[in-house]
Amino acid sequence: MSKRDYYDVLEVSKNASDAEIKKAYRQKALKHHPDKNPNDKEAEEKFKEAAEAYEILSDPNKRNRYDQFGHAGVGGAASGGFGGGMSMEDIFSQFGDIFGGAFSNFSGFGGSRQRSRRVNRGSNLRIKVNLSLEEIAKGVEKKIKVDKYISCSVCNGTGARGGSSYSTCSTCHGTGQVTRVTNTFLGQMQTSSICPHCRGEGQVITSKCPHCTGNGIIRGEEIISINIPAGVEEGMQLSVSGKGNAAARGGISGDLIVVIEEIDHPELIRDGNNLIFDKYISFTDAALGALIEVPTIDGKARIKIIPGTQAGKVLRLKGKGLPSLNSYGNGDILININVWTPKTLTREERITLERLSKSENFIPNPTRSDKSFFHRMKEYFH
Repeated sequence: MSKRDYYDVLEVSKNASDAEIKKAYRQKALKHHPDKNPNDKEAEEKFKEAAEAYEILSDPNKRNRYDQFGHAGVGGAASGGFGGGMSMEDIFSQFGDIFGGAFSNFSGFGGSRQRSRRVNRGSNLRIKVNLSLEEIAKGVEKKIKVDKYISCSVCNGTGARGGSSYSTCSTCHGTGQVTRVTNTFLGQMQTSSICPHCRGEGQVITSKCPHCTGNGIIRGEEIISINIPAGVEEGMQLSVSGKGNAAARGGISGDLIVVIEEIDHPELIRDGNNLIFDKYISFTDAALGALIEVPTIDGKARIKIIPGTQAGKVLRLKGKGLPSLNSYGNGDILININVWTPKTLTREERITLERLSKSENFIPNPTRSDKSFFHRMKEYFH
């Protein structure tokens, strides 16, 4: 099922301010919050959908990519390539402050109500992926070996020896937070902060794993499969959710940011979704006409040069260019015709050309356009 437009999810306009987006998200989140809608699967999905929309639209870089490329530009393609949604832990660890005092005791569906503990989050990773024009045209699955922090296999990422050497933090009594009461001239004020002893986790390790020294993560490698959609462009960034660095002691892994780099094609030059090719033909082919071969993404194509073709003529192979990332149809291949002038001539060739030069057909037409190729190309597109 395709994803809804993020602006529609939050019911804001595309030029909404940051404050308007935040306000709209808070209203949606409070409306569909699981504490207000217990055991309501539809409300839970809407709660997650609103959080996903806010994650993109509250970040200027992600919002800019979304405005340009839609869900594919921010890893939200419904076809499953990137993204993958947010968990409830993601939402409360990232956006819990937006709810203010409301629902601050949330701990999950059907569970006991206690103040939520801090969840560790791994850092994002950024890699570059080089793509040929053929791969960009068709889309490709890349398997990349990534050097990063991975979960410790000995303790299953817990950081504890045997995976269960934990005890409840004696400072915060398992809540992950400590509360302080301060006397002021206005009366007593109560503030809460992360527990300095367990760092918000609510429990402490009594015996550390010897393999990861209690961190729950080690340096290692992982082969990651990345589905890249057709039509991506140089510099575009795609996000693979949860494939960044693993988090300490069983937290939420970061994301893998994939930066697209294009490998230059030996013959074709990319211009948006169009491809440009410079073709040199002989003077006789230009005068008499000919069938010539030109390169395409899939191989070769034959096109007809009509008699009397002038240098600078632009021919088009419709639909033979690159696909658009978020719409139907392909660009074109534009062939710029150049007439090759020989640098050296034999005696017989010189005599023949001297005879031809006296013919009226070989005298340049003074009314012909003498505009540059790039000027003609500009006029062609407009």
